Amino acid sequence: MTNEDLDALITGLYVKIDDGIGGTRWLGRPPQLSDSELVCLAVVQALLGFSSEARWLRFARNNLSAMFPYLPGRPGYNKRLRAALPLVKQAIRLLATDTDFWFDNHWIVDSTPVPCGMSRPTVKRSELAGWAGYGYCASHSRFYWGLRLFLVCTPTGMPITWALASPKIDEREVLAAMLDREPHLAADRRGLLMIADKGFASKEFETDLAFRDIELLRPSFKREKSRKGESLLKSVRQLIESVNDTLKGQLDLEQHGGRTFEGVAVRVAQRILAMASAIWHNHKTGATVLRSLTAFDH
Repeated sequence: MTNEDLDALITGLYVKIDDGIGGTRWLGRPPQLSDSELVCLAVVQALLGFSSEARWLRFARNNLSAMFPYLPGRPGYNKRLRAALPLVKQAIRLLATDTDFWFDNHWIVDSTPVPCGMSRPTVKRSELAGWAGYGYCASHSRFYWGLRLFLVCTPTGMPITWALASPKIDEREVLAAMLDREPHLAADRRGLLMIADKGFASKEFETDLAFRDIELLRPSFKREKSRKGESLLKSVRQLIESVNDTLKGQLDLEQHGGRTFEGVAVRVAQRILAMASAIWHNHKTGATVLRSLTAFDH
């Protein structure tokens, strides 16, 4: 059975999502597993560390039948989950806007690899060909084939916006496109400070950010003079890495198991939603460490 903290998170999350986005209309007979229940089920799967959907459904039938009376088979669950990507994205935004962190005018920005194949035959046969590509991760000195996750979040780790892109696309282009997609995010925050690494360094890019009333804080290159506020970056950089470690080390981002465009996207969104749910619940309950998943992962 689940512990009390996980039970409370599931209950609170279900009520929040059902009130906010649970009013989906279905043609014909409505599904036995509602959209709100599906999203909660996906969050608990990520929090408990089940990368295999078959193993997860077996566990849920034995331990969560009281909270989820009906559970579909693996093909049905997989199909519903892939179709629920817009719903999962909406749930992430719903939780973020329900906290004080949404109005934070300090953002941290980073990208991290999302490998999608480990062999050449997989790359040649994958349905992700044309979307995924080869890239290099300087942090771990390795090449990979897959995508990059671009995450804009607050210092607490609460996601503001995110995107998946080919590793061949310049990081600055992706971030600019993310800001263009939702211009109100930056416009609603005066004096916005965006904290990033050297990969986002560019005079043209900084000029574009300044036009949006955004100040970029990044480390300076050896040939540059020390930049304003650079002394604060050491502790902040560790914070950025810890957010990625939550997604990869605790929520198994690299073990997503997606093999199609929709499959990879929804499984990445599933893990971002799980992190947002934990931060949201810890904030509402007054927990001292907001991004801690310890209370929910066992």
